[in-house]
Amino acid sequence: MAGASSLSLVREELETTIQHAESSLEQFIEARNQGSHLQECVDYIKQIRGTLSLIEMSAGELLAEEMFELATDIPEGAGIDHDEALGALSNSLFVLNRYIEYLQQSKEEIPELLLPTINELRKVRRQPLLPECFFYSIRAQLPDGGDIGQLITSEETGKRLRLMYQVGLLDFFREKNTVAAVQLMGQAVQRLYGLMEPGKGAQLFKVAGAALETILDIGMSTYIQRKSLLGSIDRLIRKLIANDSSAEVSQQQFKDLLYLVVLGGSSGAQASEIKQEFGLLPLPFNDQSLAEERSIMTGPGNEVFRSLSEALKDELSALKDMLDLAERGSHVDYSAMLEILTRLPKTLGMVGLHSAGKFLQANQSSIEEWVRQDRVENNEQLLKLADAILYVESIVASLEQPRASKDLRTVEQDEAAIMASNQLFEARIVVIGESQNGLALLKRSITAYTESDWDQMHLANVDVTLDGIRGGLLFIDEARASCAIGACQRYLNEKILNNQEPPAQGSLETLADALTGLDFYMQGLSGGKYEGADVLEMTESAMAELGYPCS
Repeated sequence: MAGASSLSLVREELETTIQHAESSLEQFIEARNQGSHLQECVDYIKQIRGTLSLIEMSAGELLAEEMFELATDIPEGAGIDHDEALGALSNSLFVLNRYIEYLQQSKEEIPELLLPTINELRKVRRQPLLPECFFYSIRAQLPDGGDIGQLITSEETGKRLRLMYQVGLLDFFREKNTVAAVQLMGQAVQRLYGLMEPGKGAQLFKVAGAALETILDIGMSTYIQRKSLLGSIDRLIRKLIANDSSAEVSQQQFKDLLYLVVLGGSSGAQASEIKQEFGLLPLPFNDQSLAEERSIMTGPGNEVFRSLSEALKDELSALKDMLDLAERGSHVDYSAMLEILTRLPKTLGMVGLHSAGKFLQANQSSIEEWVRQDRVENNEQLLKLADAILYVESIVASLEQPRASKDLRTVEQDEAAIMASNQLFEARIVVIGESQNGLALLKRSITAYTESDWDQMHLANVDVTLDGIRGGLLFIDEARASCAIGACQRYLNEKILNNQEPPAQGSLETLADALTGLDFYMQGLSGGKYEGADVLEMTESAMAELGYPCS
């Protein structure tokens, strides 16, 4: 792109101007009655904006424009009520400088990296946030005009499907149990798609299903724009159920959802179909790599890592010299060696290189023994320490490479899982796991039953399975869920197993809604006592519609 390729021509001048702007802003923050410092900062930002416009760096220019608008709104003598604005301005200058460093190294412009910072400024200015897909261009013709279509179903079914979507959406908003939440929303959207008349509404639900599949497959983050987008679908569902004539679907909703599909890069069935239908081309990045690059930009710069690397190399070099003397049998200050080896792991741990630090620390007891005896008795200990130093030296050398901060996000996870505090809790986990397995088996059996032209042989073990789940849930004091399982069991026994006729049209889909609610509830229980018991209303509503209330 023009911005990245032309940057080298103006980089030094641009970085100098940014530094001047930061210096002027800092002086104003310290002495807010000195309006001249703020004006200098505004002038420098204006110069930055002009330079970025000249080299056609669109994202940087937009960021500079937002900084200029915010800076001109800050008055001389600004009080603490303007601290947020001043902080956002300072952060934006820092991020812009890091973005320029990133472009110089990667030679590839990714304007999306600056979008969170741009939105931070717009939020302070009380302006609408830019959508995630702001910098994304789509060639396909998005649905426009025409009837949105109607939802062809009973009001009761519509409300139950909306409840299914809302329960998932609520947990997605809370960033709690998100995998199960997205699964639940995806199932609701698929059902709604099947119940919609042909039109824009059906198309939107189809694209939304692909977006939710992508979020689930890739484990995409729960940004505020994504929450807002999924919330807008809930509002559409509400209007469709109420036959509200104001229900509408915008091209922006389509673009936002399609961007999630292409950003995730999922190879799922729904996502693949949507990519082909709209001719979506892959991006040079995905959701995970974009998050990683943003993390790098908000961390220390490469100059910091190079300085750190040099300091660590000096310490390691001193250790190697001492080790060489010890191997030759010369006198060594083992206390000084121990001091360095005690200090280095702490420094390495502070920058995220925990494994390297532990590798060195494993030799501490050996050196403590050398200090006590003032000599080395076991040459194998020398070799072990030498190996550790060489390993750490290679890790430290990576700090000097461009964008090395990516290597520092290797924070170690706990090696042992937290065990249950008592046998009852362990039994609860086992029961919930078995219940989830039982429900999965039940759904597979029903699917096989429908695909085999109603061959009841596939349902032979259903009654025993449900009986075990019902008893297990009752044992762990989940009486409401146990009752719901009992209603499902009665329905299957009376309407399916003891009836040679195929089930009524739509009844198995309603049963599937009930089982989906139970499955979601079980996933919530797997982490302890689940507080989202309202999800069981969906199951109870479905069973009541089938004539088997949970009582």
